[in-house]
Amino acid sequence: MKVKIDTREKFHVITINELTLAANMTAELNEYVVKMQQNGVKNVVLNLQDIKNINNAAAETLVKMQQSFYENNTSFVICGLSKEVEKFLDEDGLLELMNTTPTESEAGDIVQMEEIERELLGE
Repeated sequence: MKVKIDTREKFHVITINELTLAANMTAELNEYVVKMQQNGVKNVVLNLQDIKNINNAAAETLVKMQQSFYENNTSFVICGLSKEVEKFLDEDGLLELMNTTPTESEAGDIVQMEEIERELLGE
């Protein structure tokens, strides 16, 4: 799996440079993200701009990954969904379970807002 990782001030961006996202790829991604969390990475933006096909098992793994982040008071935002992938996720009933944005910039904004929200609720 070809990925690119960018480190920002409050989050890391993982961009998958593949056309298809399959279950074995999301399993590998999940292992990597768990290691990132263990090393102190609190927030991840997953950029899927190049993905044109995704299967149900891969999508379900993404939902579980996101739930894991929110259970640990961290953020996981998916951005850059193609129309094909967005339609598939919507028809499968998974899109409404995901925190998605059209652009990486908007995903960064959500991460920052969630950080502020956690700080305010923590006081």
